[in-house]
Amino acid sequence: MLLVLILAAVIWGAGAAMGSARETRLKLLGALFGAVIGVNLLLPDAHPLRVATGGSAAPWLLLTGFVLLAFGYGWGVKYLRSRAAQGEDAPSQPSGTFSETELNRYARHIVLREVGGSGQKALKNAKVLVVGAGGLGAPVLQYLAAAGVGTIGVIDDDVVENANLQRQVIHRDKNIGMPKVFSAKVELEAQNPFVTIRPYHRRLDAEIAETLVADYDIVLDGTDNFDTRYLVNRACVAAGVPLISGALSQWEGQLSVFDPAKGAPCYQCVFPQAPAAHLAPSCAQAGVIGPLPGVIGSMMAVEAIKVITGAGSPLRGQMVIYDALYGENRVIGVSKRDDCPVCGDVS
Repeated sequence: MLLVLILAAVIWGAGAAMGSARETRLKLLGALFGAVIGVNLLLPDAHPLRVATGGSAAPWLLLTGFVLLAFGYGWGVKYLRSRAAQGEDAPSQPSGTFSETELNRYARHIVLREVGGSGQKALKNAKVLVVGAGGLGAPVLQYLAAAGVGTIGVIDDDVVENANLQRQVIHRDKNIGMPKVFSAKVELEAQNPFVTIRPYHRRLDAEIAETLVADYDIVLDGTDNFDTRYLVNRACVAAGVPLISGALSQWEGQLSVFDPAKGAPCYQCVFPQAPAAHLAPSCAQAGVIGPLPGVIGSMMAVEAIKVITGAGSPLRGQMVIYDALYGENRVIGVSKRDDCPVCGDVS
């Protein structure tokens, strides 16, 4: 065994004296130890060469293992230090700034006079809450994410069902049974990795509504029941957050921007009380043509972008009614009511 160690020292020292690279000397030592292990494994026990090299492969295998472990540890430390150095040297991207990929992605927005770089920056810094990940929520979420809205919250307690897929285009057949908010999150992150998606798999209730809404700049409501619509409206008025609300029935859809803080009515100004159940049947009861949510949801997303960027004139004090069956659009005026129990004292 001593003979092998002496040979190893000679190889290392002679190599250093001759100016051989460290990697070359390590390879020669590896070849020496490999030969010694081979001798002890292959030659008979009494063979002189085996006796001269220790008589057993076990100590050499252990030594080789310790050497490899030491080199592996050293390499790992060196790698982590280099990563840390790269992280320190790499400039962090401040909020609101864009990578080259983002600039290229949003180029068609940036060249629009009404949006421009400042508008796209406003979108990146915006936080938008979407209530409902169903028919209206699907296109709303897709277009907000594609537009580069920086933070998108989505709240829904439902799961994807087969009957949803006729119109809720954000979900896939393979996601049947998955909570809608998580199904939506997967699709949105695949669509645009530069946005942050916050899924809330629960029902919006009075316990969390005001706190949740207050954490966002704008709310889009695509729910299908009046209790939730009124709850969202109260929370938005309390927080001073604009609400974009859309609704569907069979072949017809409608939407408006409810923003009492800017002089527009709130939802309850226009709909003081819920209609009788038979006058406003659900989509499951009355049916709905598949592309209609895409039309109204896309219009809701446009209104959100207008509110965030300051482009054009959002639908404050106006309601668009779209009749898909006859291809007609109507715009009607809606007014704030001084006696509204929700926003009557908001100016």
